[in-house]
Amino acid sequence: MTPNASAASAPSRRSFLASTAVAAAAVAGGMPLLAACGGSDSGSNGGSSSGKGVKKLLPAYVAGNVVTPDIPAKNGSALGFTAKLDLAGLKTSVPKKLGKGGKVSIMSPFWGSPPKSDNAYYKAMNALIGVDVEWQNQDGNTYDQKLGAVLASSDIPDVVVIPGWNMGGKIPSAIVGKFADLGPYLSGDKIKEYPNLAAIPTDAWQRSIFGGKLRGLPQPSPYVTGIVPLYRKDIFDKEGYQVPTSADEFMALAKEITNPKAKRWACLDMKWTAFQAFGVLSGSEKPLGWNLVDGKLVNRVETEEYLEALEWTRKLFAAGYVHPDARLGKSAATDPGPKFAAGEFLIYANNIVQWWSRTAEQATQNPEYKIWGMDIFGHDGGDPTLWAEQPAGIFAFVSKKASESVIRDVLAVANVTAAPYGTKEYMLTNYGVEGTHYTVKDGVPTKTEQGNNEVLNAYVMVASPAATIAHPDFPDVAKAQVEWQQRMGAFTKKSTFYGQQITEPSRYTNLSNDFEQLEDDITRGRKKISDMQQAVSDWKSKGGDRLRDWYQKLLDDNGTATS
Repeated sequence: MTPNASAASAPSRRSFLASTAVAAAAVAGGMPLLAACGGSDSGSNGGSSSGKGVKKLLPAYVAGNVVTPDIPAKNGSALGFTAKLDLAGLKTSVPKKLGKGGKVSIMSPFWGSPPKSDNAYYKAMNALIGVDVEWQNQDGNTYDQKLGAVLASSDIPDVVVIPGWNMGGKIPSAIVGKFADLGPYLSGDKIKEYPNLAAIPTDAWQRSIFGGKLRGLPQPSPYVTGIVPLYRKDIFDKEGYQVPTSADEFMALAKEITNPKAKRWACLDMKWTAFQAFGVLSGSEKPLGWNLVDGKLVNRVETEEYLEALEWTRKLFAAGYVHPDARLGKSAATDPGPKFAAGEFLIYANNIVQWWSRTAEQATQNPEYKIWGMDIFGHDGGDPTLWAEQPAGIFAFVSKKASESVIRDVLAVANVTAAPYGTKEYMLTNYGVEGTHYTVKDGVPTKTEQGNNEVLNAYVMVASPAATIAHPDFPDVAKAQVEWQQRMGAFTKKSTFYGQQITEPSRYTNLSNDFEQLEDDITRGRKKISDMQQAVSDWKSKGGDRLRDWYQKLLDDNGTATS
């Protein structure tokens, strides 16, 4: 395995963690987490990042020309790089230091053991940028607690990184009250002073507007769904199994595969694939649960497609085709890798990053092993209807108290960390110093022990380049991942509130909390579809209908982010 020999922009806690060597094992088995949506209004009425005057806040987009990807982005996909890494051919995207030598303190979530502050990686990065970054790394697993305490105090670091999954409660209003407007430095043509930031897609900047101001530095991500039905292609080929193209074909295949006496089941919990196959609106962030249908705003839980997806998943469980771990709910808390490698189940839905990470894990010990991604099928055998995910999910904010010189130094940091794959700046940010933190053999960078200890989730949290997939060790996987995204992107629609940064009024914060558990109870046979219908009825009367009216006013006042 070559730790972190991949580059994949990541919007969510699931995909970000899964792409880091330290946290991969901890999160490998879970389904996508429901992330709280970020905020944009300090008042109790909520708000949106769309509306009149918003476009003038956005930075000009200037495509980078320093590096040419092997596979250009298409249909919302990431950029793809499939060639071996040529260290001698690395480009320079930051020809001169933009930092002025000042100090910048950054608080960020961290998974693992933070390195010493004077380590070789931090020293090299600071020397390249021209800024003395002082890291205040905090445990990522309890970050929301630390974040709340810091934002409630008067002592705020120069920069605070806030992932979307930590933007619940009072955090959105704190973002507006505590952090600086970066518009004077980045809006319009001003961003051209920072070319790597100018190459970040506009949609990601749209998501960085809070309280009517451009406040966040984003980590862009593909808007194509990141959840792939992964399967054991080597076993499929050996047994002659055909990849299904409809819900009925999947069910028939699951029956053919399953043989409990031989300790083999078809799959883990396929609820998320069911949502995709039946065209259910994405619900990983709250605004994405709503869409305008025949002139009326409808929530995902009100649709027939939602119930049909749950019923199909229930039938998989009821027939005994799902691995017992998933039936007991274990698959969301344990790593599915070993049992998948052992062939106990042949299909599971998870983040696209596992396509590479599982391949790398098994490369030496099981050469025949081949994990691949199924195309998502329409439930009836036709084309699927997929819904776009948000184009950014992690943001860095600069304190309102920061001086102009500090803000400029922060932007100098971000301009380096947002350097594209194939540049010297990218390699230093993501791999550290050659010979110290990584070595390269046959075009494949591999981290040393020191690299694994020091080059972790620090500088990459400030800002990132356009979503990128690159696996020099397994270029066929990188190619397949990007091409999968492009095929699925052709069937992907943007819902009414796509790309907007929305804060729902606090009185609705917990309105939908019980739905995920009820979904799992229904699919496992503990509850009935009628229980969901009753829950939706209760949801409507307890605030769902009033929330619909709130979203309608938001739509009337601001329009859509894509209009």
